[in-house]
Amino acid sequence: MSTQRLGIIMHGVTGRMGMNQHLIRSIVAIRNQGGVTLSNGDKVMPDPILIGRNAEKIEALAKANGISRFGTDLDKALANKDDTVFFDAGTTQMRPTLLAKAIQAGKHVYCEKPIATNLNEAVEIARLAEKSGVKHGAVQDKLFLPGLRKLDMLRKAGFFGKMLSVRIEFGYWVFEGDLQPIQRPSWNYRKEDGGGIILDMVCHWRYVLDNLFGEVQSVSCLGATHIPTRWDEANKPYECTADDAAYATFELKGHQGEHVVAQVNSSWTTRVNREDLVTFHVDGTHGSAVAGLQACKAQSRVNTPRPVWNPDVKQTMNFTDQWQEVPDTQFYDNGFKIQWEHFIRHIVENEPYRWTLPEGAKGVQLVEAALQSWQERRWVDVAPLKI
Repeated sequence: MSTQRLGIIMHGVTGRMGMNQHLIRSIVAIRNQGGVTLSNGDKVMPDPILIGRNAEKIEALAKANGISRFGTDLDKALANKDDTVFFDAGTTQMRPTLLAKAIQAGKHVYCEKPIATNLNEAVEIARLAEKSGVKHGAVQDKLFLPGLRKLDMLRKAGFFGKMLSVRIEFGYWVFEGDLQPIQRPSWNYRKEDGGGIILDMVCHWRYVLDNLFGEVQSVSCLGATHIPTRWDEANKPYECTADDAAYATFELKGHQGEHVVAQVNSSWTTRVNREDLVTFHVDGTHGSAVAGLQACKAQSRVNTPRPVWNPDVKQTMNFTDQWQEVPDTQFYDNGFKIQWEHFIRHIVENEPYRWTLPEGAKGVQLVEAALQSWQERRWVDVAPLKI
């Protein structure tokens, strides 16, 4: 058994997502476990260099995680032929330019979503990657969540029968900043800075819907900026120009050709009264299931209760107790780490890999369709995307 090095340029990992999920829980965790195991038993050890604008932040982050290489000069890092992979978790507005620069330097590229703020840029960068022959990927982490993996297992087992509908409830209350400190960055609520829940979350819903429930055919979406004023990191009030909630309906072509309706609510202005910050409720002719980030409960056709509607009597049924837990039959590792391991194997031994930049571009396509639907107050069809 041998171990080979893989040099990775990691940009934008001082932010919450880049630091926690991609650096600490993925790359550092992979290093701590001894690398990524290949099909022949050999290992690949990631050797990251952290690149960022703030020299003090990037040095402190590197040293805290046992990483010896760090700096602020991205051009110098891209010029190093010993580092063959570029990863970006910085701002969406900068991403297409950074990816193009890395691709032109001959690097394989992997990035957070959205891959761009508009479809033209998303298609351009996907085409550049395809034409250049580098390997490329976009983060589609929710596919690797334990809850959704259990849902997918039920689907593959035929548990749902004919799938009828999907209902996704996502969100929580993001503090405005005047009474309690903010827990999301202020740029999230400024359209001019790449903010907005439709841009942020509809990219997720595209790959979740396409892969698990059916290919998206059309969308009807209503966005809203419910809270017009928030307070920034300096405790100064600012005008919110981006949407903080979206209420969408999607028509899907199911995996068996059936017509599936998906209703998706995304909100940073809702208080949670459900079992998780996101829930996925699937109804089918033979059974239903509800999944969160980790857990999944199911109710089959033969176990479906017969409630009685009587508004004059207090409800005696405890409906949530009538569902059966789908058990943990395997170890569920961090979803971001799992996808990193897939991408590393794709680079080193050409393992098949489908979560590419064109797939990321499909997410941006649905974002634009949702925004168009909101603006024009109508259904918008979603055509197959040609890269």
